[in-house]
Amino acid sequence: MSTLHPTVEKAQALIELDRYDQALALLAGHLAEDPGDLRAWVKIGYCHLSQERPKDATAAADEALKLAPEDYGALRLRAQAMVSDNGWLKVQPVLRELIRVAPEDSFAHAMLADAMWREALVRYSQESGARQLTAEAIDRVTREAADVAMEALRLGPEDIYAHEIAHRIASMAGNGTVSDMLDEAILRIDPHHAEALARQTTKAAQAPGVGATQAAELYADALAAEPDSADMREQLDHATYRLLRGTRWLALLCVGLAGAMVDLFPSDDRPAPELPIPVGQRLWFLFIMGVIWAFGAWRRYRRLRTGVRLNVRSLIRRGRWARVVMAQAAWAMTCAVLIAEIPWTDRAVPQLLFWAGLVPTAATIWFDKKKAG
Repeated sequence: MSTLHPTVEKAQALIELDRYDQALALLAGHLAEDPGDLRAWVKIGYCHLSQERPKDATAAADEALKLAPEDYGALRLRAQAMVSDNGWLKVQPVLRELIRVAPEDSFAHAMLADAMWREALVRYSQESGARQLTAEAIDRVTREAADVAMEALRLGPEDIYAHEIAHRIASMAGNGTVSDMLDEAILRIDPHHAEALARQTTKAAQAPGVGATQAAELYADALAAEPDSADMREQLDHATYRLLRGTRWLALLCVGLAGAMVDLFPSDDRPAPELPIPVGQRLWFLFIMGVIWAFGAWRRYRRLRTGVRLNVRSLIRRGRWARVVMAQAAWAMTCAVLIAEIPWTDRAVPQLLFWAGLVPTAATIWFDKKKAG
């Protein structure tokens, strides 16, 4: 490996500090005096790439490749500049040349696999006519891409990019087992990897038998590990909303029990209790309602992790449907208390309260399930 010119070394130090404009000025002055400095062209190309100027980066890579057509750094710069300029479908020849020059490079293999599966996606989206033939072609390209990705993993067992590409290909092929194994490997290397963490958390939270409480705690744990994950925030809101929806069932249960205590709808074959209901019985019903809410809501709420409890309060402030749910539960409980605690002498008004507490709440339960809160 050739020794870097002191000016190029100085420019590299500036690049590491993200001072790209100063590095560009330094390199441009150096290249004006020595246009044959290969490493200076590569460095100036990466400065352009970091500033989202892929065409200028491509031009710098081309100048470097004129000096050394098989230089690894110049070929890698050329490939990265092409894909930054939406050139995924044209980059494969450059990547294959890069692999020929550096056959043990994990990054080059992973990037080639990336380009191959993207090409398969484009073929799938553009397919017309002979669909079976197209499907077979897509399957072949996907298998080839998977082989290249596996080679990248062999060469770079700790390379996150190689694992990410292998995961995308396995997911595209519908291989859930391999996808899960790759997610586990990604999280072993980087426990805070946002996408893998989101996928594994979502899978665990949506598994059969997982309730809203457990799902909310899983999402809260994932969000604590990756606070900037918008997907985990959304999923936590959904799970929290499911928790809040459960309070309406408690309120409806209380309405039903209040109606049963007063026996709002007596039949001819059994005598109805005389009104008003004795004070002791009404107070006992208050105790029963307190027990229902203590065990059905308050005890569950207190056992939630701090992050979930905070999100419950936050969602009530932010979410329109969350406030609707809480208002419905409060309305139903108000009706239940009025039915049970007022010494009614006639059943007409408590019957009206019964339906007023029951119908508006029950009517929304079936269609607001997918609301975010």
